[in-house]
Amino acid sequence: MSEVGEEERAARAALTRIAEPGDEAVGRWLRQTTPVHLVQSLLGERDMPSGVSEEKYKGMRLRATRADADRAAADLAAVAALGGRFVCPGDDEWPQQLDDLGDGKPIGLWVRGSANLRMWALRSVAVVGARACTEYGAHLAATLSAGLADRGWTVVSGAAYGVDGAAHRGALAAKGASVAVLASGVDYAYPRGHTELIHRLAEQGLVIAELPPGDHPTRSRFIMRNRVIAALTRGTVVVEAELRSGSLVTARRATELGRFTMGMPGPVTSGLSAGVHQLLRGEAVVVTEAAEVIELVGSIGDLAPAQRGPTLARDLLDPVASRVLEAVPARGGADSRRLARDSGTAEEVTQGKLFELQSLGFVQRCGAVWELARCPAGTVGPRRGGA
Repeated sequence: MSEVGEEERAARAALTRIAEPGDEAVGRWLRQTTPVHLVQSLLGERDMPSGVSEEKYKGMRLRATRADADRAAADLAAVAALGGRFVCPGDDEWPQQLDDLGDGKPIGLWVRGSANLRMWALRSVAVVGARACTEYGAHLAATLSAGLADRGWTVVSGAAYGVDGAAHRGALAAKGASVAVLASGVDYAYPRGHTELIHRLAEQGLVIAELPPGDHPTRSRFIMRNRVIAALTRGTVVVEAELRSGSLVTARRATELGRFTMGMPGPVTSGLSAGVHQLLRGEAVVVTEAAEVIELVGSIGDLAPAQRGPTLARDLLDPVASRVLEAVPARGGADSRRLARDSGTAEEVTQGKLFELQSLGFVQRCGAVWELARCPAGTVGPRRGGA
């Protein structure tokens, strides 16, 4: 059951049309008074809240002319017609990690989709990056997101072109959970080229926004949207980013909030990876696959498998045999007495190890001299051919 009354919900809905996302002055006012009283004050029905500058108050009063009770009711009806809702602090569905934003936390969130936002956000990772990403970046974002989705993690991004879109598609292709955080109303598909993708996210995942239905994005709203992505998730992975990139803002905000910050490296000659490499020189951690991300953000015991190269036949030799083999010259050969001396091994032991190495194909005997085999043993694997 929701703990927020309908009067407060309507007041908060009205405030999302009055205040810009992340307005900390409004956040401070809401600590001093109720949303209902604040809206009444901005509509001229109550006195100005204490501690408010007159200039700021006048500006908010002007914006309040477009947000009366009828408009708030219309906005709530509009999102309900889309199968959505307006989630407020105090609701059971409210993700409490957003409270880490302090006075800059959202007044409320407009949500499309049937899933429970709070539950999905408990195991979520942000995957962000360049809009004009390379094929390499798009592949990494899609593969990483599919791997996270396969393991039951929610992929959160901003539905933009490039890395964001690839991340959402990767999660959806794996039939996993994905959340798009928009810088516009939840009914305003932006960018237009992602209209179909955003519609799919609303059906299969979640689409959320701080702005009321119908509102359009602006440059500042994109920047403020990034703080929600950072706060909502356990960690942020940057796939590709230039030195000036909104995804770096998300990553640094995640660090400020005590979340994990990760980066996927790219070619050092690529400007689209320069921002990621800068992060990796500082606070970010290198990740290359979903298992490594989950090792950081997951529970104790969620360890990524150790990465090892191929096992070579000489790796399986015992220490003495390995020492004797190392003593065999790269060119020419040597007798067993010299090999015993160079390997620091008794001559009779050296002799025995040389015969073992010969049977394994590492060395060959030419009279009294031992030399490296012309076709030495390689990587361990199935033998081919007949007898």
